[in-house]
Amino acid sequence: MIESLLVANRGEIARRIIRTAKRLGIRVIAVHSEADADLPFVAEADEAVLIGPPNPALSYRNTEAILAAAKSTGAQAIHPGYGFLSENAEFARTVEASGLIWVGPDADAITAMGDKINARNLMSAAGVPVAPGTTDPAGDLDAAVTAAAEIGYPVMVKAAAGGGGMGMGVAADEAALRTEYDKVRAFAERMFGDGSVLIERYFPRVRHVEVQILGLADGRVVALGERECSVQRRNQKLVEESPSPAVSPELRARLLAAAVRAGEAVGYRNAGTVECLFDPTTGEFFFLEMNTRLQVEHPVTEYVYGIDLVEEQLRVASGLAPTFDPDALTPSGHAIEMRINAEDPKRFLPGPGVIRTWVEPTGEGVRVDSGYTEGNTVTPFYDSLLAKLIVSGATRDEALDRAKAAVAAFQIAGPKNNVPFFAELLTNEEFLTGAYDTGIVSRMR
Repeated sequence: MIESLLVANRGEIARRIIRTAKRLGIRVIAVHSEADADLPFVAEADEAVLIGPPNPALSYRNTEAILAAAKSTGAQAIHPGYGFLSENAEFARTVEASGLIWVGPDADAITAMGDKINARNLMSAAGVPVAPGTTDPAGDLDAAVTAAAEIGYPVMVKAAAGGGGMGMGVAADEAALRTEYDKVRAFAERMFGDGSVLIERYFPRVRHVEVQILGLADGRVVALGERECSVQRRNQKLVEESPSPAVSPELRARLLAAAVRAGEAVGYRNAGTVECLFDPTTGEFFFLEMNTRLQVEHPVTEYVYGIDLVEEQLRVASGLAPTFDPDALTPSGHAIEMRINAEDPKRFLPGPGVIRTWVEPTGEGVRVDSGYTEGNTVTPFYDSLLAKLIVSGATRDEALDRAKAAVAAFQIAGPKNNVPFFAELLTNEEFLTGAYDTGIVSRMR
């Protein structure tokens, strides 16, 4: 097993990784910006290194500073968490070239799946269903218009190098496409350094379902069930649950088999997620993208399968067998995760500030993965995620009951937060019956 680990991230995911690593007896090094010096993850690490000012480009995306911290502290491995450098193939290559262990998939897999068009083409060749769309970038507006006419409106205009719900727009007709194409292309060039755009069929009433995969040290790829991720704002997830209330046993078998084929197609190792769109009216599902990292919503899978995904990541990176029997994976119960963000509960606009009150809910089947505590300052420099509230139960109804109680007990004062939104959601008939789709939040607003 790895003996010393540098966590190249911040907030709740850094704290989450530190917790498992310390349980396994691994010495943990945290890196942090000036803005994060007082956050819990810094204090909980065995050693902490300041790597730069608040600007992420000068700290959490500063590869030279992170590698220098690893060298000065004698770190053996680097875990990137999610976001920042987690899906940066060049960083992964540099880490390994430096003689360190990269806790994630290899750089070739990250590269293969990082470009949305290339990923679509690879998945199609592997027999994974893909939505109607372009097989090459729409090089200019005329090409985009031609492609959209062939695919049929409405269409999704997407940054080929994008991810996390960023760099996307919907066009119902040619006039809208001309506007969205220019917006997405400019955004993609600015954010990702790559203005390539793809055009896909847009499904107005669709569900977002993903499969957790794990590429083992012996070369096998296994699927650890599916997660429903359809409660979203601005194409970014707010709630995830497992299993999906929309997925039948027959569909589950097809989804998981397709996800395993996707992983095998790129020789995948470590944790990853195959994201799909599911059309409940036709029963069809289509490959959306593959996230080559640990997902924010991994705890719901941990509950349902009774494993620690961070531990499994560390075991794969160490060349060790998993803690579970890959041939006897059996899910049990139901889990729901709610992302507690520093944003107002109506328009979801960020609201940083000093946390005056922070009281986490407790009880059976309740878990809180938090990045902050009372007295901390939520700054405007990073993602608005404060914590993840995860509940589990033997059934979905039991998990929902625990979710209602936990949301009512979660007390936060200071920064704006979206806890009231979840209280509203947990009375929404669409959500309670499980018959919802990606438009549920817009219908609530």
